[in-house]
Amino acid sequence: MITSTSNSHIKQLVQWQSKARERRRDGVFVAEGLKMLEEAPPRLIREIYLTQELMVSLENGKTDRERTLLNKIKAAGFETVADEVMKRAADTQTPQGVLTVLQQPSYEQEKILSAENGLYLLLEDLQDPGNLGTILRSGEGAGITGVIMTKGTVDIFNPKTIRATMGSVFRVPFLYVESLSDILEEMRRRKIATYAAHLQGKDSYDAFSYSGSTAFLIGNEGNGLKEETAALADFCLRIPMEGRLESLNAAVSASLLVYEAYRQRRKREK
Repeated sequence: MITSTSNSHIKQLVQWQSKARERRRDGVFVAEGLKMLEEAPPRLIREIYLTQELMVSLENGKTDRERTLLNKIKAAGFETVADEVMKRAADTQTPQGVLTVLQQPSYEQEKILSAENGLYLLLEDLQDPGNLGTILRSGEGAGITGVIMTKGTVDIFNPKTIRATMGSVFRVPFLYVESLSDILEEMRRRKIATYAAHLQGKDSYDAFSYSGSTAFLIGNEGNGLKEETAALADFCLRIPMEGRLESLNAAVSASLLVYEAYRQRRKREK
C-alpha cells in the first residue's frame, strides 16, 4: 500500500491530473470513479489506484457488478493507497476511491470522415471542460460519428471533461486540428453539408433537412464562431429564443442540433 503523498507514482498522478502538457508527453489521462473504470476498455488501462476500503468493499460485494469490477481490477493490476494519498491525487473534493490511468485513444481523420451518412460536431476554441464533456455525452446519445476540434479547444483529457463525458470519451471518435478551414474544405469535397450555428443565421435550425451527411459548427462560449469560419460553412442557422437571451450555452446548442438531426433520421427510418 502507498501511504506517502511523496511517492513518485502519486506525484506523477498529480501531474497528469493538473497539466495537459504532462498528459500529452506520456500519452495518458486519469479517470476517477467506479463508473469510469467500468466503462474503460481493458486495452487502454495502464494503472489502477484504489483505497483499501474500496478494495475490501468489492471483495465482500455480492452483486454481479461488484464481482465484474473486482475481476477487471485484478486482471489489469492495481495498487492500494491510503485515504489521504487518494485525496492528494484525486481531482475532486470527495474522491470516489479509485483512479484509473489510461492510454489516450487516437483516431484517423480518413476513417472518421469516410463514414456513411455521418453526423459531426466541429468545435472552435471551446474553453469550458464541462461543456466539452457534455457535448461528447449528448453527441453519443444522438449517434454522432465524431467530434473535430481546433487546437484552441480545451484538452479533452482534462479531468473535468472526462467526468462530464460519463464514459462517452471511450466511444466517440475525436480529432484536434489547427483550424476548421481545411476540414470544411474536405467535407465539401465529400458532400458533407456544413451548418454554422450563428446569431446572424436567417433560418431556424428546424428548417433544414439533416438526413444526409451533416456537420454542425459550434463556436467559443464567449465569442461564438470566427466570422471567417462561419463564412466557410454551407449554411448559417439560428436557434430561436424567447426572453432577452443573446445566446445559449455551447453544449446546449450542440445538443439541440444533433438531436434534431437524430429526430429527423429516426422519423425517416420508420
